[in-house]
Amino acid sequence: MGKHNIRWVVLITIWTFIMAIIFTIITEGLVKNLNMLLAFIILILIISIGIFFDIVGIAVTTAEEKPFHAMASNRIGEAKYAIRLVRNASQVSNFCNDVIGDISGIVSGAIGATIIYKLTNIYSIANAGILSIIVTALIAAFTVGGKALGKTIAISNSETIIFKTARLFNFINKKFKLDILPHGRSNKNSRYK
Repeated sequence: MGKHNIRWVVLITIWTFIMAIIFTIITEGLVKNLNMLLAFIILILIISIGIFFDIVGIAVTTAEEKPFHAMASNRIGEAKYAIRLVRNASQVSNFCNDVIGDISGIVSGAIGATIIYKLTNIYSIANAGILSIIVTALIAAFTVGGKALGKTIAISNSETIIFKTARLFNFINKKFKLDILPHGRSNKNSRYK
């Protein structure tokens, strides 16, 4: 494991810790103060975010760099970001699948627990065990089912997904002068370096 990889592991561990705290505080605070319908909407939104980032993480690991070189030669600005995404597939995938995906899973579980608590209080449910099992199973089923569908979409449409992600990064860079991706090269697709 090289110096860059150790640095990445330490950095992503710290960022994950900070992001998990922030997202949990925000979502828990929102869910506790909202009615049940809005709490369920936030739960679905959090699960959807996890699925979306899982799609991007899978797409970046399956995409090839070659089509984006052709686009870059035609001066398509997003192609340069797409190349950087593919070249940094390990870090991008780690961030999308592990950081955002895992945080989404943990936060959705915490929201589920809050929803269970609210339901037991609203409807005076004495034994919350069955309700807890059902809500937890539904969260798990929607998360796993959504990610399974997302993986199929990501593998089949990896170049399109990466190009659209690159378009978003290009917009962020132009609008906010924030360059998210490193310019260094990773080991992925070394034949194109």
